[in-house]
Amino acid sequence: MNDFPKNDNQREAFERFINRGGAWYGCHVSAFNLPDSKWKWFNTFLGGAYFKTNNWPPLPAKVIVETKNHPVTKRLPSSYVSPTGEWYQWEPSPRANKDVKVLVSIAPESYPLGVKTVIQGGDTPVVWTNTRYKMLYMNMGHSNKIFSSEEQNMMITDAILWLGGVKRIDP
Repeated sequence: MNDFPKNDNQREAFERFINRGGAWYGCHVSAFNLPDSKWKWFNTFLGGAYFKTNNWPPLPAKVIVETKNHPVTKRLPSSYVSPTGEWYQWEPSPRANKDVKVLVSIAPESYPLGVKTVIQGGDTPVVWTNTRYKMLYMNMGHSNKIFSSEEQNMMITDAILWLGGVKRIDP
């Protein structure tokens, strides 16, 4: 969930798994990739986005739930403060890809975000799915506080259920 295939055999196995209908839930560093990466398929899988910059040190940030009708976000409020995390910004923005559905992004009032390395502003999606695959990426990570938010824990639970094909029945 918070790692990625390290060699060609692992990358080929992962690609086969996904292309045969497998599901993927990735967190934080699992999506880290640079423009000079040899694994171009993975970049396509992520929606065409490469790592651009990050904030440091890890800090909490207000996030906006952009897509309220998705099974992963339907129980969330319109915004909440996500616990301490290292936030990645991508280039181009994942939302530039017609197959990507951005679910959650950093709220504009959270900028500037960082101390040593600062994200000044801009578009920072932090949860999305590439609708061509059964996948969900959540940027949340790099802190021992990630599971300290009731809202975020609910989103993580609903993400795992959705990827597993389980229909949530709300009381």
